[in-house]
Amino acid sequence: MKIYTKTGDKGETGLFGGGRVTKDSIRIEAYGTIDELNSSIGLALTEVKGEIVRNQLIKIQNLLFVSGGDLASPSDVKGFEVPRIKQKDIQEIEGFIDLVTEQIEELRYFILPGGCKSAALLHVARTVCRRAERRVVALKKGEEINENIVIFINRISDLLFVLARYENKLAGKSDIRWEK
Repeated sequence: MKIYTKTGDKGETGLFGGGRVTKDSIRIEAYGTIDELNSSIGLALTEVKGEIVRNQLIKIQNLLFVSGGDLASPSDVKGFEVPRIKQKDIQEIEGFIDLVTEQIEELRYFILPGGCKSAALLHVARTVCRRAERRVVALKKGEEINENIVIFINRISDLLFVLARYENKLAGKSDIRWEK
């Protein structure tokens, strides 16, 4: 099977369940940025030291793939059983955030991205996540989408923040305190 189909050569792409949109549509921008987030997490995984961090990030990558498919599938799609982000996915992330937060020092000041390499890469992924969130919110303004995706992406950025801090702890690095 060839990797190229030539169906996008005129600047359009297909949605799951049919229909075509231009490649610069907000829907494509939203799930494309989620794909970029997934790749950014993949890069961070090459440096992550903590096994629980690694396992959680792989779960998140799988859920990001689901969220991309969710966004690529209009809510009225017929003939397909589309996996969707569910409330339980969000609750599991919140539980993991709470678990990791208990293992790191309480945050009493603003911090700058950095520390060890894995933490810095997780902070980069967090900023990509925030951009993905902005794209999803923009899409939601004009089209009906799964409400759970906005919450899910918001929680992912929180998760990446605490995981970056946890990776610094594992590496024996302090968070970099913001100085006025």
